[in-house]
Amino acid sequence: MIEILRLTHRIRRDPRLSSHVALTARAFLADKVYYSGDHDTAFESSINNTVNRFGGNFEILYVKDAVKFVQKRKEQGFLIVHATMYGELLDKVISKIKIYKNILIILGSERVEPEYYELADYNISVTNQPHSEVAALAIFLHMLKEGKEFYHEFSNAKLKIKPNKRGKVIIEKE
Repeated sequence: MIEILRLTHRIRRDPRLSSHVALTARAFLADKVYYSGDHDTAFESSINNTVNRFGGNFEILYVKDAVKFVQKRKEQGFLIVHATMYGELLDKVISKIKIYKNILIILGSERVEPEYYELADYNISVTNQPHSEVAALAIFLHMLKEGKEFYHEFSNAKLKIKPNKRGKVIIEKE
């Protein structure tokens, strides 16, 4: 089980970026995305609509107390991975992370509280430079899943994109 926790979603500031986190998580084969901060039913509806059209069993869920949620996941045996530019370089620790079946990946938005650094089994960095958490998530999941997202077929898909050199080809499934 690969789960993502998006910290401190803010309706007025983050809807597009949080959506990109969730869509990237789904496309790169994570199972669930949780988010804290502002409860946003429009955000949830948008992601659920994508899942309904493009398939899969991906879920989006709101978490009121993110610290308690992380503590509970840790107690349940999840490996806690916090993506931060201050962490160890991903390529140095990915082989150690891959052995775990259940992983919770924490992605911040505004300033991340010190508790998350302490709760994490790994504080990892794709680079030690400022960049988007969406990019970090995509690269992390790509390395974790070893590129399997390129050829994955989502169950229950109503729409499928056919790779094409030019133009858009969308196949409607019945």
